[in-house]
Amino acid sequence: MRKIVALTTVAAVLGTASLAHAGSLGRACTSTPEAQWLSMDALQQKVEEAGFKVQKAKLKNACGEFYVTGKAGERAELFVDPATGAIVARQ
Repeated sequence: MRKIVALTTVAAVLGTASLAHAGSLGRACTSTPEAQWLSMDALQQKVEEAGFKVQKAKLKNACGEFYVTGKAGERAELFVDPATGAIVARQ
């Protein structure tokens, strides 16, 4: 019985940690001042040029967060450097 409770607790903690991390990269994508960032339209254009269809986009913690679908229809979350438009991470 103790093993079941312990395993359930561990699973709950790990599940919560992954949900918290899935919402953001957890670090800034750039240290460039905001005045030098590209516009959201320019960032979206760069993501689309990389072959993705943008579903939703926002800026959070000095990162552009793009919820996209790829050419094969797969869904992903892209983290984009707002100063350069480079994709720095994908989840």
